[in-house]
Formats: sequence, structure tokens, C-alpha cells
Amino acid sequence: MATPSQVDKHWTVEERGDYRLPPGLKRNLPLYLFSRFFRPGNPIRLFEYLAVTFGRVSCYRIGPSDVVVMNDPELIRDVLIAQPQNFVKERTQRRMKILLGEGLITSDGDIHKRQRRIAAPAFHRQRIQAYASSMVERAAAMRDAWQAGVEVDASAEMMQLTLQIVARTLFNSDVTKDVQRINDEVNAIMRLYNFLVALPRAEDLLHLPIPGLMRFKRARRRLDTVVYRMIQDHRAAGIDSGDLLSMLLASRDEEDDHSGMTDEQLRDEVLTIFLAGYETVANALTWTWLLLGQNQDAEAKLHAEVDAVLGERLPTLEDIPQLRYTEMVLAESMRLYPPAWAMGRQATCDVEIGPYKLPAGTYIFFSQYIIQRNADFFPDPLKFDPERFTLEHKAGRPRFAYFPFGGGNRQCIGESFAWMEAILSLVTLAQKWRLKLVPGQRIEVQPKITLRPKYGIRMVPELR
Repeated sequence: MATPSQVDKHWTVEERGDYRLPPGLKRNLPLYLFSRFFRPGNPIRLFEYLAVTFGRVSCYRIGPSDVVVMNDPELIRDVLIAQPQNFVKERTQRRMKILLGEGLITSDGDIHKRQRRIAAPAFHRQRIQAYASSMVERAAAMRDAWQAGVEVDASAEMMQLTLQIVARTLFNSDVTKDVQRINDEVNAIMRLYNFLVALPRAEDLLHLPIPGLMRFKRARRRLDTVVYRMIQDHRAAGIDSGDLLSMLLASRDEEDDHSGMTDEQLRDEVLTIFLAGYETVANALTWTWLLLGQNQDAEAKLHAEVDAVLGERLPTLEDIPQLRYTEMVLAESMRLYPPAWAMGRQATCDVEIGPYKLPAGTYIFFSQYIIQRNADFFPDPLKFDPERFTLEHKAGRPRFAYFPFGGGNRQCIGESFAWMEAILSLVTLAQKWRLKLVPGQRIEVQPKITLRPKYGIRMVPELR
């Protein structure tokens, strides 16, 4: 499909009674089931079609609901920054509550504000700096385990690396049976994700003997058993063992009643951090290895920077400011393959955004995958070019032309943690290896909660 770009430089409006909506599909979305652009398991194809056909803003209906797809930086800013009080998380993200409860990803309103206040100290820069050595240690162990000429699945390898890192930083643990059980059950639930999202009112049907829901409930029950036991063990120890869970246990709501989190709230945040803390970084690293394998000039510049800054010693936290090209490589990778590929809101009242007036209940989606491939903001958008992220180029773009970590009062609380983990992991591995892409394999995105490679990415390590 052609690269998504703005079709009409001017916003266009269609009147509907007292409302003004953007143009879009004329029929209800399910009626397009056999169209080339509509694949229920891959909504990116629909978003691409809408962007090419209607421009930055379009709409469709699904059942009785209006859905507006907004990939214009000014309008996204209006939703996330100017009037966030008029929106809540949309249905797909709220559906994640049946796994993540009222964690930072899924909660809204006062609950979200309170949880963010309590969790914030755990992600303070000084706190997360202490994790740098653990990240490098585990990346170095993986680096030493690879063998020249022995094929690896970059996706599986990066998942294993970031699982080891989240085990240490969240639980002060290695990948024990408990941590592996959490990982296994989360992956089992992820395989049911599309089913859970597509099933109308799944959260109200959990008591029914529907096979997919029964599998979900069994996995969630096993998951909760392990997580609650780990929380109780940390409480019983009564010490700060230097991990995120210890910090969450000790944190208090200093702006209100000085209370801490209940076990249930801790459970929700542990699972949220676990999922966000390893899945997203693993995917960012995986796509980065793919792109470096496809772009030898960028790979050579990355290696030159690593050699100049580090030589043969392992990286430290203090090296990160000097690893500027590495940061640009990761930023460009997340432009093309953003781990969080879309986000959404639902209007709680009639709202005016730009030239549009939308009825209460309207769902609004914006896709990082689409807007970050828009030629209006990124010329020759499918080209891998880390130089797009020099300070000069960044200053010339609208704020919401690039937002892999979200924005507004819900911007990812762990963003600085993720950047540190990705940079240190990448340069540690790149000191010794380049990864050569196995030819002839099928590379395809799999948009679920995060943007995974559907078939893995087979690569062969070569000594530098």
C-alpha cells in the first residue's frame, strides 16, 4: 500500500445534524469484512487505507458507535493536552482491565492520578539509575553466550534479555520459576488478546463457560497466585531490597491521606510494569536489529560511536549522553516500528476539536505507526535515517508528529527507564556482534497490545 500521507492539506467536514465529523467510510465497518483493507486481526491495514484515502482525519462507524481516526499533530494535542478532562480510555484499552485491573495503563480519573502519584518515586531518575549495572550485566551475559554463525531469533533473544532485566529490577530476582510462570501466563493471555477485544462485553461474561474466557480465567488465576505470593514475601521481609516492588510498597500518597497501595493495587501495578517493562523494550530492540541489518551505513556509524565512546570496556550510565547516534538509531527504529502502535480515547461529552464537533461516546484513535510514517513530517518516510533525530530536525517538527511513549498527563511513567535499558543493552551487544539478516524470511508486523514481529526475525551473529 502507498505510504500514508495527507491527501488534502485542509481539514474537511461532513455535517450530521448538530455535529461536524470528518469524511470516511459510508457503510458500517463490519460490512467491509471481505475488503482488502479490513482484516480484524490487523487494524493497521484499515488505518493505512483511511490515511491514504481521506487524509489525516477520517471516520467510520462500528455498530452504533462513531470512530474518528485522528493523525494530525494539532488535533492530537487538543485531545491529550488541551482538554483531557473530556476523554477517557477507549473500550479496547479498558478491556485490558480484566488482566491489568486499575494499573497505570488502564485506570482513569482520580484513580489514575492517585496511582501515578504513589508510583512516581519508583521511577525517579536517581532510583532507576541504580539499575544500569544490572542491565549491562545481563546484556553482557547474552553477548558472551552467542556463537558466530549460529542463527538466533532476535525477537526471542530480546524477550529473554528484557525478561531477565525486569526480573532483577522489579523483583530483585533472577528468572526464577515464579518469574517464568508470570511470563508464561502473560503470554498465554496475550495469545487470547484479539479474542478478548473482539468479544462484546467480555468483562460481563466471565462467569459463562465460554472456552476462550475459561482459558483466560485459568491463566489469570495462576498469575494472581504467583504475584500475590511475591507481594506477601516482600511485605514480610520489610526491607527495601532495591527493586521497584520494594519502592511501590514503601511509597505513600503524600498529597492526600498518606496511604499506600493495597495488595490488589500492587498486583495491578506489578503486572502493568511487567508487561510494559519488558515487552515494549524487547520489541524496540528487535526492530532495531532488523533495521541495522538492512542498513549497513547506519550500522557502521553505530559501531564507530560504540568503539569511540567505550573501547573494550562495558558501558555505564555516565556514557549515555555520549551515545547520541545510538539514541538516534533507537528513535528512528521506534518511528518506523513503534512498540505502542496506537492509542485511543472516548469522548465523555459533546466535544469540539479543530473544525469538528463530535457527539459524546465517539471513539478517537491515533496511531503512532501511521503518523510517524507520514511524508509531511518525515520525507521519504520508509527510509531508515537516524539523522532525522538531530536536535535541529526534532525542533522543526510538531510535538505529536512523533510520540512513541504517548503524551499529556498519561505519558509513559517509565520512559526514561526504557531509554536507559534500550541504549545500554544495544551498545553492550553491538560491542562484539553485528547481526546479519537471514535472507528470504517473511517479516510482518503483528499489532496486539504491542507491535511484535509475527514470525520472529532470524539473524546470524557475526563477530566484528
